[in-house]
Amino acid sequence: MIYDTDILIWVQRGNEKAAKLIDRDEDKYLSIQSYMELLQGAKNKTHHKYIKSFIHEFKFSILPFTENIGHRALIYVEEYALSSNMRSGDAIIAATAVENNMNLVSSNTKHFKVVKDLKLNSFKPI
Repeated sequence: MIYDTDILIWVQRGNEKAAKLIDRDEDKYLSIQSYMELLQGAKNKTHHKYIKSFIHEFKFSILPFTENIGHRALIYVEEYALSSNMRSGDAIIAATAVENNMNLVSSNTKHFKVVKDLKLNSFKPI
């Protein structure tokens, strides 16, 4: 399963339901885009170290940005940016899930529901 950035943010905020979801999964994946978003949101170097430690402790595998993912993400932006406000980061995350034939779990399903070939799992944090 690939986790959207928001799921890890929920865990960092202390949401036990999100932590249990991740903990139950043996094969945990993140798009390189989500990893970058987490690091970009860090407030300082200590928070950077925490994020890196968190990714390592939970044994996430980081999926790289490939040519196919880039191409598919571009198609998603072309198809959905005007009609559904698809942003490039979400397009990359969705494309990573589709290209790797994995489900994406997110609490922001409205960002992804327009992508017809995406297997999307909704997470309700509360």
